[in-house]
Amino acid sequence: MSTEEILFDVEDRMDKAVARLRKGLTGVRTGRANPGMVDSIKVIAYGCETPLKQLATIACPEPQQILIRPFDAGTLKDIEKGIINSDIGYAPNNDGKVIRLNIPPLSTEVRRKMAKLIGELCEECKVAIRNVRRDGNKQVDAEEKAKSISEDERDSAKEQIQDLTKKYEEMAAELAKNREKDVMDE
Repeated sequence: MSTEEILFDVEDRMDKAVARLRKGLTGVRTGRANPGMVDSIKVIAYGCETPLKQLATIACPEPQQILIRPFDAGTLKDIEKGIINSDIGYAPNNDGKVIRLNIPPLSTEVRRKMAKLIGELCEECKVAIRNVRRDGNKQVDAEEKAKSISEDERDSAKEQIQDLTKKYEEMAAELAKNREKDVMDE
């Protein structure tokens, strides 16, 4: 495997780790309603478990409300049951056509817990990035031992891997900082 292939693999895996963090942060509640808060809810409709976002459009017409409009009116009761059975803790208001979820404002204590969760998610991402760096460095060392690359190429590749690690860790920290700011702002 060439150093270019190793670097491409390392960068791809680090990018995936940051994408996982980005996805995880959308589920973290801020003071505003967010469609990402209900994306992960599974609903039993048509005889199988289906993600809510495949059964309805999800919108936030107001900062403290989520509006769920089913594609098929027959799934309205199933969606309502799915929301009740989920762990989000909001009572759905069903008017026969749409479901409204009213989101109460966050208390200071809940905001602190959310900020702590964001920090944990960020740290998990950074650990994943460092693990990718370790794997990349092992691959480069193995290629050098197999005499397919020189020592200079090995050192250069390790330096590039470290640069990628720094870049992606900073990206993860920036994402977490921005999301924490959203959570702590009222």
